[in-house]
Amino acid sequence: MEKDILILGIESSCDETAASVVKNGRTVLSNVISSQIELHKLYGGVVPEIASRKHIEKINQVIEEALEEAKVTLEDIDAIAVTYGPGLVGALLVGVAEAKAISYAANIPLVGVHHIEGHVSANYIEHLELEPPFLCLIVSGGHTHLVLVNDYGKYQIIGRTRDDAAGEAFDKVARAIGLGYPGGPKIDKLAKEGMKDAIKFPRAQVNGAEFDFSFSGVKSAVLNHINGCKMKGEEIVPADIAVAFQDSVVDVLVNKTIQAAKEYKMDKIALAGGVASNSALRDGMKATCEKNKLSLYYPSPIFCTDNAAMIAVAGYYEYMNGTRHGLDLNAVPNLKIGQRI
Repeated sequence: MEKDILILGIESSCDETAASVVKNGRTVLSNVISSQIELHKLYGGVVPEIASRKHIEKINQVIEEALEEAKVTLEDIDAIAVTYGPGLVGALLVGVAEAKAISYAANIPLVGVHHIEGHVSANYIEHLELEPPFLCLIVSGGHTHLVLVNDYGKYQIIGRTRDDAAGEAFDKVARAIGLGYPGGPKIDKLAKEGMKDAIKFPRAQVNGAEFDFSFSGVKSAVLNHINGCKMKGEEIVPADIAVAFQDSVVDVLVNKTIQAAKEYKMDKIALAGGVASNSALRDGMKATCEKNKLSLYYPSPIFCTDNAAMIAVAGYYEYMNGTRHGLDLNAVPNLKIGQRI
């Protein structure tokens, strides 16, 4: 009988301090998250300096809780997986420094993990049957990518945003209609009260790059609509704006993903990232996949937002592929997907 492999995952790339223990890359034994959302709401978005300080306060605590919840000690851990990019450099450094310290003190192998590859790997937690190859749509506050997952740890980008990421556009539009931070969940909720087709916003295409995205145009269209209403003395209806904006973004995401699946002959599609928990995106993608006889996978909302379980899962496959990092591992805030340091 083969020995179980236990990975301790550490995540601190933005405003969640998280630790998790995962067994054999698929079974989550613990998943502890300390969120800073309430703190950053006061400022309308994440303040990097405050995020870094809060990570320092919380990181030992969440790791201790994760080990305790999993009923293991550091002696049982086979490797430590830590996010080293992309993200806020100060926030990343807290997690990387912690992981290196534990690795050195306890003599445990260290594995650096790409944050976005972690989001992709979140799909393995609840879908034990899912294995590469498949097509993954990654939608978060900082990233919108279409990626071919050719094997564990092997990624090919076939589409990306040219400007705002989808989640970034959600946050900016939410701010414009007075919803505050975080914008994605608030727009998703408000859109359910809006009148469909009361307003029509554009669906942007990128000339010469059929799988690339652009969301700055629809964001500008929302701002122009609001300004036009103010100038004409017309009523601004936030719920109608929310549903029209969300429909515009979701239509583009769904259509390009299905188009890419057909082009690359992929019969499995996965969603990843914070915006993957958006109900309109899930419903739209599910209906279109059923129509086209494609299998669809997405994580539960707790695994869509930043968490350490997904980092531990990605770290497991890196570890099994022989990846090891030394104590010179550093934070790389602009790390590209598929890039290896």
